Amino acid sequence: MEDSILQGIGYAIPALVTGAVAYFVMSGLRNQETHEKKLDLLAQKKKESLPIRLQAYERILLFCERINPVKMLVRIKPIGDSSEAYLQLLLASIEQEFQHNMVQQLYISDECWNVVVTTKIAVINNLKKVSNASDSAADFREKVFLKYSKKAPATDTAVAFLKNEVKKII
Repeated sequence: MEDSILQGIGYAIPALVTGAVAYFVMSGLRNQETHEKKLDLLAQKKKESLPIRLQAYERILLFCERINPVKMLVRIKPIGDSSEAYLQLLLASIEQEFQHNMVQQLYISDECWNVVVTTKIAVINNLKKVSNASDSAADFREKVFLKYSKKAPATDTAVAFLKNEVKKII
């Protein structure tokens, strides 16, 4: 009887070892397959989201170009002679552009969004300073053109930052 038990154990041990090896091999293959599926889904998700992200960067770049003080003065003419009224018209345009593009922050990096907001604030502050030192809308325009003929606007820095971000994405 002991011989039959030993003989049964002799047959069972190799079968158990073979079964355990098969289990671990199959488990490893299943884990690898699951990992590959996750990577494929991630790659597909990135492929699908890339055009949306690039479009967001394009819109933010356009926003920066539209709030460039020199380009804005060329695009938006004063409706009166008051520098304060002209400043309010320019600020309303900046705020309207900003509100229109605010949702783009979902698709761009936080750092990039902070650069855009800082740029907007810098442009507004510079326009306010020039407006306070101006007597008329024509004087205001002249001083802004003069100021930015000597110094690049903050929007140029933001545009360069946006371009670098897009290079990293692509």
